[in-house]
Amino acid sequence: MAVFAVITARGPNWDRQRGIREQRAWAEHAAFADGLAERGVIVFGGPIGGGAEDDVALLAINATDERDGHEIFSNDPWTKNGVFRLKEVRPWIIWIDSRSAAHNQG
Repeated sequence: MAVFAVITARGPNWDRQRGIREQRAWAEHAAFADGLAERGVIVFGGPIGGGAEDDVALLAINATDERDGHEIFSNDPWTKNGVFRLKEVRPWIIWIDSRSAAHNQG
């Protein structure tokens, strides 16, 4: 497995009048993402600012390749309902990760 950076963006059914947690099928999307995190697919992630207007979140995921990265989210309720889309899936080599050092010290 390799780590990939995933940037999600607003899809055609994103309601610009609502916040992220008010979007259609939020609870289902959150449960799906939580399941990926529990299985170790999503390493970390969350909403991202400062990028393009349509950017929603940045995630680090474990996947075999970019195609697998896309496939992982194919059953996400937000993907299926057009609330968001995968904008980019790129290989990400993480050289520095203080989380692992904190675990080793405890």
